[in-house]
Amino acid sequence: MTSLFILPSQRYTATGCLLGRSNGVCYAQEVSRPDVLNIGAIFTFGTINGRVAKIAMNAAVEDVNSDPNILGTSKLVLSMHDSNYSGFLDIIGGLQYMETNTVAIIGPQTSGMAHVLSHIANELHVPMLSFTALDPMLSPLQYPYFIQTAPNDLFQMTAIADMVSYFGYREVIAMFSDDEQGRNSVIALGDKLAERRCKISYKAVLSPESLASRDQIMNELVNITLMESRVIVLHAYARIGLQVFDVAHKLGMMESGYVWIATTWLSTVLDSTSVSRETAKSIQGVLTLRPHTPDSERKRAFSSRWNKLSNGSIGLNAYGLYAYDTVWIIANAVKLLLDHGGTISFSNDSQLNGYEGGALNLSALSIFDGGEQLLSNILQTNMTGLAGHIAFSNPDTGVTIRGFPVVPPEILYTKAPNHSSSNQQLYSVVWPGHTTVQPRGWVFPYNGRQLRIGIPYRVSYKDFVSEDEDTNTVRGYCIDVFLAAIKLLPYAVPHKFIFFGDRHKNPSYTELVSMITSNVFDAAVGDIAIVTNRTKILDFTQPYIDSWLVVVVPVQKLHSSAWAFMRPFTPLMWGVTAAFFLFVGAVVWILEHRINNEFRGPPKKQFITILWFGFSTMFFAHRENTVSALGRMVLIIWLFVVLIINSSYTASLTSILTVQQLASSIKGIESLITSSDLIGFQVGSFAENYLREELNIAKSRLVPLGSPEEFQIVGHEFTKSGWGFAFPRDSPLAVDMSTAILMLSENGELQKISDRWLNKIVCSLQGSKLESEQLQLNSFWGLFLICGIACFLALLVYFCSILRQFKRHLPEQSEPSIRSSSRSIRIQRFLSFVDEKEEESKSRLKRKHMEVLSSAHIQELQLPSGTKRNEAGISPEGHNTEKETGKGDAAVPIVTQADATVPIVTQTTANSIIEIGAVPILAQPSDVVSNEKVQSDPLPLVNTVKSQQTQFETHQLQQGAKIERAFLEVVKKKNKQKAKSFAPPLQPVKVVDTY
Repeated sequence: MTSLFILPSQRYTATGCLLGRSNGVCYAQEVSRPDVLNIGAIFTFGTINGRVAKIAMNAAVEDVNSDPNILGTSKLVLSMHDSNYSGFLDIIGGLQYMETNTVAIIGPQTSGMAHVLSHIANELHVPMLSFTALDPMLSPLQYPYFIQTAPNDLFQMTAIADMVSYFGYREVIAMFSDDEQGRNSVIALGDKLAERRCKISYKAVLSPESLASRDQIMNELVNITLMESRVIVLHAYARIGLQVFDVAHKLGMMESGYVWIATTWLSTVLDSTSVSRETAKSIQGVLTLRPHTPDSERKRAFSSRWNKLSNGSIGLNAYGLYAYDTVWIIANAVKLLLDHGGTISFSNDSQLNGYEGGALNLSALSIFDGGEQLLSNILQTNMTGLAGHIAFSNPDTGVTIRGFPVVPPEILYTKAPNHSSSNQQLYSVVWPGHTTVQPRGWVFPYNGRQLRIGIPYRVSYKDFVSEDEDTNTVRGYCIDVFLAAIKLLPYAVPHKFIFFGDRHKNPSYTELVSMITSNVFDAAVGDIAIVTNRTKILDFTQPYIDSWLVVVVPVQKLHSSAWAFMRPFTPLMWGVTAAFFLFVGAVVWILEHRINNEFRGPPKKQFITILWFGFSTMFFAHRENTVSALGRMVLIIWLFVVLIINSSYTASLTSILTVQQLASSIKGIESLITSSDLIGFQVGSFAENYLREELNIAKSRLVPLGSPEEFQIVGHEFTKSGWGFAFPRDSPLAVDMSTAILMLSENGELQKISDRWLNKIVCSLQGSKLESEQLQLNSFWGLFLICGIACFLALLVYFCSILRQFKRHLPEQSEPSIRSSSRSIRIQRFLSFVDEKEEESKSRLKRKHMEVLSSAHIQELQLPSGTKRNEAGISPEGHNTEKETGKGDAAVPIVTQADATVPIVTQTTANSIIEIGAVPILAQPSDVVSNEKVQSDPLPLVNTVKSQQTQFETHQLQQGAKIERAFLEVVKKKNKQKAKSFAPPLQPVKVVDTY
C-alpha cells in the first residue's frame, strides 16, 4: 500500500480505498478528499446578470453541499469578486484566486477580461467557466482553459441574420459597444448576413458601458437618421441599450418606418426587472431574442424557489439558469476527479522563481496539478440542468436548424431538417408606431432630400430623352418608363432630373454612371446599356428594352445607267441562262425534226429556227408547234423555269431601280474588323470601349459620330444587352424599380410607351435589304438541274427509238462488199436516216415490200412446169424425193442463187408457205424445181428472170395492182391442187430482199 504526500497547508480526510490492478497484482490505495474545494466568481454584481448570477450560484453551491453523493464530506466554497465595471479589478480578482488554491473560476462577465485572464488560466491550469463572456472569437484552441457554458453570440447573430432575410431586408445598421464582444459579434453578424446576400451598411460604435454618454448616443442616432437603411440591430449592455431607446424615442426614431432588433440583453431586462412606463413606450415594437430553455420539473421547481432566494428583488432570467448549471458542472467534474483517484494539489510555477518577494508576491501563484484532468472532466460533461441538456461538442460538427418555426426547438430537433420557406413562420409583429404593416426597411437618404437623377442631354435621337423648350420639362421614352415605374411603388419617391452634357454633342455615358459612385447623382435614367464594366460599380434595374450593337454604313441613291438592266443577275447567272435557252432549243429541234415540217428545211433555216425557238420562250412567244410527246414534256418544264426566272428578274430590277445603295463594302462586323476603313461610333456610347478592348481595333480608326440617321444597318446584331436605370450598389430602390418594370411589362403599359415613342425607323433594318443584292446561280441551280435531267431523258428515249427503227427498216447487208464497208459509211447512213423525214422513210419501206412481192411472183412464173413429181414421190429424173427430204419433212434445196439482184428461194417442201410481204403463197410440189435441172440449164432461167425483172421495174408502179391480183389467182389455183396432192406439208420459205 502506497501513501500519498499532500501539502501541509491543505487538510484532507481519508474516505476509503480505491481498488486497482497493476501487473496482475491487486492493490488498495488510500484516497484522501479535501475538506474544502475553493471556487471563485468574478462579476459586476451591480448589473442585472450579475445580480441574478450571484443568487443562482449561491443556490447551486448550497444544493451541491447538501447532497452527500456529490462531494461527500468535501464542501464547495464559492468566493465572489465584484469588478464594478472595471477591467483592472477583474485582473486583480483573477490573480487573487490563483494565489488561494482555487480549483475553478466562474467568470469573468465581459469578453475583454476573458481574453486577458484566459492567459493566466492557461499558465496555471485553472479552468475558467463563463456564461456571459460569449465572444464568438474566444477560440478553444487559443484558450483551452476557458469554457463558455452558454451558447455564444454566433448563434444569436445567425438568428438575427435569418430574421433579416425572412422579412426581405438587404441592409442593416449595426449599433454596438466598442469592446471585444461587441466588435466580434458584429463581425459574425456581417458574415452571416453575407451568406444571405445581405450586408451591414453602417456601424454605429458606442463606448463601453462605463464610458458611454447620452450625448454620444444622440450623435450616433442622428447620423443613423441620415442613412438609407431603417433596420437597426442594437447589441449592447442593458444600461446603454435602454439609453439608446430613450434617445431614439425622443428623436422620433421609434415611429413607423423603423425596424429595431435587440440582442438578448433586452429580454434579460424584461425578464428580471419591471420597466417604467416611459421605458415601455421607448421599446414598443422592438424585436428581441431570448435564449430558449426547455420546460422541465427542475426548472419549474427552481422558478418557484426564486422569489424566496431573491426576496423578490429581481426576476429570474435564462442567464440565472446558466449560472446555476455552471456550478453543477464544476461539482460533477471535481467529483469525477476525486472518484478516479485524483488529488487537489498545487505546485510552484518554475517561471515565477525570479519574481520572489516584492509587493506583488507573484511567487504565490501556483499551478493546479489536477487542472488538466479537471478540464477534461468538464468537457466530458453530459448532464441535464435547469437550462436543458448540457454537453460540450465541437461547433464544427454541430447541427443548426435555420428558420423560425413556432414549435419549441426540443420538438423541432426530433424532426428532419426542413429549410423550405413555408416552414419558416413567425407570429404577427406589432412594429414601431403601433402598426402591423411591415416597414420596407429603407428610405431615401439625407432625411427626405429629393433624389438627384442624372439624364443625358442628347443632340440626336431625342425621342429617348429630351427637353421640352416650351415648358422646360423632360420628356422621352426613357423618362416615361421611369415615371410609370415610380407610380407603381408603394411609397413616394421625391426626385428631380438633372441634365448631363455640354448640349453640343451626346455625353459620355461612362462618365454619367461614374458620377453616381462619386455621389454627384443618386441615380441615372436614359438609354444606358447594361454592360459588364458598369455592373461592377453600380446596380441596374431589370432591362426595360433590349439593345445590341450593329454595324451601319452610309447609303446613297442609285443613279440610273444604260446598263441597269444587267444588274439583277450575276455574269455567271446570265451565261448559264443563255446556254440553257440554246440547249433547250436544240433539244426540241432534235425531237421535232423528223416529224414536224416547221423544224425542217435548209441548214441555215434550221439553225435560225433553233435560235428563235429557244429565246422566244423567254416571252412565251414561240410560234412553232410541238408535235412529239417528248418535245412537249421538255417544253412544259422549260416554260416553268422561264416563268421563275422572269419573275425573279422583274422583282430584282424593280428593287434596284427604287431603293438606296450602300456607299461601303462593309457587310458586317467580320468585314469591319478585317478592313482598314475608319470606324465611326456614336458619341457617349460604350461602343468605343467595346471596339478597342474586345475587338482590339486601333484607336486611330475610331471616329466619333453625331447622328447616324443617314446610315443603314448591315450584317447581324451582336453583343445583345438591354437598357436599365442605374443606382448605387445595393440600393433597395433598384430592386423595387425592377419589380415595377416587370409589372409594366405584364400589364402592357411598357409596350404602349414603346409604340408611342419608337414607331419611327431611322436606320433601316437588315431584313429590309435596302441594297438589292444580285441574284446568284445558287438560287436557281435546282431548276436548271431538273430541266437538264428532263432534256437528257427525252434525248435518251428518242435515240433509243431511232436506233430501233433504223435496225428494223434497213435490211441486213448480204453482199460481202457491203458487210465489209467502213464504220463511217454506216454512220453516214444512220445520219441520213435521222435527217430523213419519217413519212419518207415509211413510203420507202412500203416500196421495198412491193418490190419483194413482185420479185417472188416473177420467180414463180419462171419455174419450169415439168419438174413436178409423181404421186410416188419420184421425180422425172428418177430421184426419190421422199428419201432425199426425209419423208417429206426435210428441207429440199430447189434454187441456187444466180444473181445477187435476184430473189433467192433457199428451200421449200411440199405444201410450204412462202411469206412475201403480208400475202401468203402456197408452193405446191409441182412448182418445185430440182437442183439437177437448175444446175444443168441455168442460163435460160437466169436470162428469163432478168428480162422479166427489168420489165417489172419499168412498169412496177402502174402494174402493181395487176401483179397483186395475179398472185391471188395463183394462190387460188394452187389451193385447188392441194387436195390432189399427197405430199407432206411444206416448210416455210424465207425470201430475202437484197435491195
